Amino acid sequence: MIREILKMGDERLLRIAPPVPPEMFDSPELWQLIDDMFQTMEHVGGVGLAAPQIGVDLQLVIFGFEASERYPDAPPVPQTILINPLITPLSPVKEEGFEGCLSVPGLRGAVDRYQQIRYEGFDPKGEPIVRVAEGFHARVVQHECDHLIGRLYPSRITDFTKFGFIEVMFPDMDPTADD
Repeated sequence: MIREILKMGDERLLRIAPPVPPEMFDSPELWQLIDDMFQTMEHVGGVGLAAPQIGVDLQLVIFGFEASERYPDAPPVPQTILINPLITPLSPVKEEGFEGCLSVPGLRGAVDRYQQIRYEGFDPKGEPIVRVAEGFHARVVQHECDHLIGRLYPSRITDFTKFGFIEVMFPDMDPTADD
């Protein structure tokens, strides 16, 4: 089922999500939520989605794509379901990149993110996931996990001359490219 995506200004996006409890792993309820999240993300052409963006207060994010119309220069990111994540920067080096968000439609802004991270958490069956990511993959993971602590990317912008409407800042880009 395609779910409604909450927009910036909705107080539910500012909450800190609790962990997925152990008894919920591998449950029909969890699998249905994951299915709904993938349907919702694919319906809008997103590259990632966090449960709080559809009004569900749980530490659950999905992300991944082979190719993205919204980020045509981005390399593929493996399709991932990540529950109760923990991110560890592997270097203090940060990289500036433009981000958008399904909860902040029509806008893009430059955000500094760690260039290389390790992320860990669990898959839907409760099996551990530990991966190293860099570049755009690392950016996507950090962006989605920010939703779990009540942060939207505009709160990380430091130079507001690099924040604005897609059709103004990137006139050749589809203005619906807002994730």
